[in-house]
Amino acid sequence: MHIPPDWGIFAALIVSFLIFWFIFGRLFFVPFLDLLSDRERRLRELGERTEQLLREQRAAIEARDASLAQARREALSRREAERRRAEAEAARIVSEARAAAKAELDQVRDRIEHDFKAAAAELEQFAQLLAAELARRVLGRPVKG
Repeated sequence: MHIPPDWGIFAALIVSFLIFWFIFGRLFFVPFLDLLSDRERRLRELGERTEQLLREQRAAIEARDASLAQARREALSRREAERRRAEAEAARIVSEARAAAKAELDQVRDRIEHDFKAAAAELEQFAQLLAAELARRVLGRPVKG
């Protein structure tokens, strides 16, 4: 290289540089930059889609949790209703059993009282016969009445 430079060669280098820049730009740089921008656009779209899917997932999880909580509340409510119904049924059965036992006990008491009165009447009659027989034997003659 010479100082001062040869302006003809310098101009030829500049023109060849611009021609190569234009050719390489059209053949390599522009497609490469388009490829990079397309890739960046796809990555951004994928990121947005990922965020959207994550939001949908969170919403689905919240909906599932809410429905599970509702199902648990309904199950607890049904279980409590069934428990109350079973307790009422048990109380009714116990009440019926007590009433039946009381009725049977009253029947047994009435029967015992009837048997007791019958036995007392029979004993009174037997006592009168025994007294009459004793009086007959003591007196040695039949007794009236």
